[in-house]
Amino acid sequence: MPLGEEGFIDRVSIRHSVSPDAVRTILRALRSSGGRMAQFSHPDFGGMSQWSPGMSMVGDMFNNSLKSKLDAVCTELATYVAETPSRGRDREEVETSYRSVKQGANWWPAGFGTPSAVGAQNDLRYAVFPRRLVIQDGGRVEIYDTGNHRIFGVAQAQSADQTLTFTSQDGLVRVKDLPKVRDEA
Repeated sequence: MPLGEEGFIDRVSIRHSVSPDAVRTILRALRSSGGRMAQFSHPDFGGMSQWSPGMSMVGDMFNNSLKSKLDAVCTELATYVAETPSRGRDREEVETSYRSVKQGANWWPAGFGTPSAVGAQNDLRYAVFPRRLVIQDGGRVEIYDTGNHRIFGVAQAQSADQTLTFTSQDGLVRVKDLPKVRDEA
């Protein structure tokens, strides 16, 4: 890392009371996603952690203070990644264990932007956006208005019944209680 970047890492570390190693770990994770999300493991955040705009998950899952700290660090670092050239490292050089040769296209409506959470198993997919939840079951896409729910937890089970469980600041989000925005075949 360039010397100037080490100074930036040290300043972020001091400002947010986390180790420089934690900042470096998050910065690597953010760079591998183009600054859109981070998935990493570090003891400063209780182990396995995830971040995307609007969603923070830490190993100590009920520690809201730690979630807020993660959000602040990641938001600052994501801005840095977006504003700082990659300095010669291209997408192929970012450290990963495996990268598919097939690059998937977004299956949700184009105007929705980047989801805060997305997942899929078999023929069941979901994408979470501010005020919208998009579910594709088989080939059918359904869009729901999440209202004031800020969905931050998702569990997907593969069994005889494929299920999705969404959690917000108010607890369980029942999709059947959300107003449907529109269907797309």
